Order: sequence, then structure tokens, then C-alpha cells
Amino acid sequence: MHMGVALFALGIALTAVTSSAADTLAVADIGSFHVGGRAVSLSGLPTRDVVFTAGSAPIKVDPNGDFEVEQMYVQYVKLAQPKAKYPLLLWHGGGLTGVTWETKPDGKPGWQAFFLRAGHDVYVSDAVERGRASWARYPEIFTTEPLFRTKKQAWEDFRIGPVGSYKLNPAERVALPGQLFPVDAFDQFFKQGVPRWSSTDAQIQAAYNQYVQKVCPCVVLVHSQGGNFGFNAALAAPDKVKALIVIEPSGAPKPEAAAGGKLKGVPHLVVWGDYIGQSDVWKRFVPASERYMAALRAEGGVADWWDLPKLGVSGNTHMLMMDKNSDQVAQMLQKWMTDQGLMK
Repeated sequence: MHMGVALFALGIALTAVTSSAADTLAVADIGSFHVGGRAVSLSGLPTRDVVFTAGSAPIKVDPNGDFEVEQMYVQYVKLAQPKAKYPLLLWHGGGLTGVTWETKPDGKPGWQAFFLRAGHDVYVSDAVERGRASWARYPEIFTTEPLFRTKKQAWEDFRIGPVGSYKLNPAERVALPGQLFPVDAFDQFFKQGVPRWSSTDAQIQAAYNQYVQKVCPCVVLVHSQGGNFGFNAALAAPDKVKALIVIEPSGAPKPEAAAGGKLKGVPHLVVWGDYIGQSDVWKRFVPASERYMAALRAEGGVADWWDLPKLGVSGNTHMLMMDKNSDQVAQMLQKWMTDQGLMK
């Protein structure tokens, strides 16, 4: 469906089931596309016989031929009357997909819905190698094997519970005191986990940069591993990225990348949740973005740094867009965007 289509069908698709007319979401367009990637040809690989369905005859599978690889997937929802000047692009973190921003694992609406209701056209993507972007053969195309995060690793690294507190039985798990992730939905959350690779950063960045060229000017909101891709996308296209919001980045460019002041017109905001000091993982990740943000400020740019507990907002995990106070945090981000002149 495209912009010329009447609001009829699309309005039905995203209209909230509510008795209040004020809660109705008027949508002009819903769609999706793939962007980036390249054509690859493989040869010299052995064929084999495969039975695809029980009871069927084997079929010879030839893995040689032409493929499209290293593309990313994007879904968008455009409002009939957006209040924001630019679309908002939501980029996920490592081992995750665009589902991060959709319905929360406890069944409540996610930030996609929040920011649509705040007046933004919202784009949600699956990066190269994730979800509907698909992935390619390894080691022929992706040069390393996929990595899979365990539930224990997520429970601890996402600061839901302390080291050693994850148990197979949910009743035996111990959460950090005061943390706000809906722990009863943790197993449901982990169904979102997907494989990731350690050798595809360049391909992911290339696709994100093409994505920015296709749909921006825009505001980009990124999470975790996506932080470095967001920082670099802004560096590559400071005329296209009008603001960057980074939720707990796991990496950042070297400070010298900010030299020359080319990002003076691109306000940056980095947001951190709670329990950072109790995590050996995150204590090691924070300094890179601290140095980079300091370099942006030294060049005259807006580089705001939010330590949520110091702002009176406590209990947030690494998945703060899913925490019980996530709407409060989203409202703070909305105010920041308003203060930066990004709303009409």
C-alpha cells in the first residue's frame, strides 16, 4: 500500500481497540522493503540429496549459483498527520531483531506504538544477518560461524539478575533488587533471540548507511550493538541524520572521528540504565562512548549523557524499552526531541 491509498484499510489495521476516539491512530501507509546487500555467486560446492518432507522422495540440492546477501529488512508505518519533522528509525542490538521495539514480552505495547502515538512516522528494521533480513552461507560468505546467546548470559549481561542467579526453573531465579524488567516474561522475551556473527560489522554498517540514504533525513534511535552503527551512520551522513539517540551503546568510534565539527548540527543523546557498576561487562563498555561524547562536546556539538539513576529514574535493565517504566523513559526521550526542535 502507498500514500495514495485512502486511510480506510490502513486506519483499520492500526486503530486501537478503544472507546476513546482520541486513542485512534490514523495511518496513511504501511509497507516494507529490503535495502543494501550484493549479488554473490558460489561454485565448486558438493551437491547432496535432501528429504524435505517426511515420506517424500529425496531431492538433489545444488548449493552453487547466484544469491543476494547482506541486505537488511525495514518495515515502516507512516501517519496521516505526523507531528514530527522527520521519521524515527529504530535500530536493535546484538542477537536481537526489530521485535525489540514492537510488543513487549509481557504483551504491552512497545516503543514502536509509543512513538507512533507521539506523532512520528516509525521505521523498524532487522539488520544484516537478523530476522527477515536473512543470513548467508558460512564460511563461504559469512566467514565465521553463528554465535548463540544463552539465557544465562542474557539474564546476567542484561542486568536482570546478578552473576550466578539464573536458574532453569523460573521460580528459582533471583533478580536484582528493584529492577524493572518483567521477569515473569523473561522466557517469552528470549524467544526473540537470533544468531549473530562476529565477522559482519562492515556489511551491517554498509546496509545501514544505504538505508539512511534511502529514507532520511531522519532521527535514529539505536540500542546496544546498534550504537556503534548509529554513531558511524551519523558520521557518514551528518546531513541526513538529524539527531541520534543511543541506548546503552556497547561501542563507539574513536574520539578523533569527531574532529572537524561536522556533527555540530547533529544532537546526540546517550542513555544508561541502572546497575552499571555491578556489571563487569558494562563497566568495560561505558568508557568508549564517554570518550566519544566528550570529543563531540569539545567540537561544539550537543552530546547529552543521561545516567538515569542520577536523574531519579532507577531500576532499568539493559532492555529498558521493555522495562515496566519504559513509557516514562520514552516520554523523556520525546521531550528531548521536542527540545531539540525535531517536532513541527
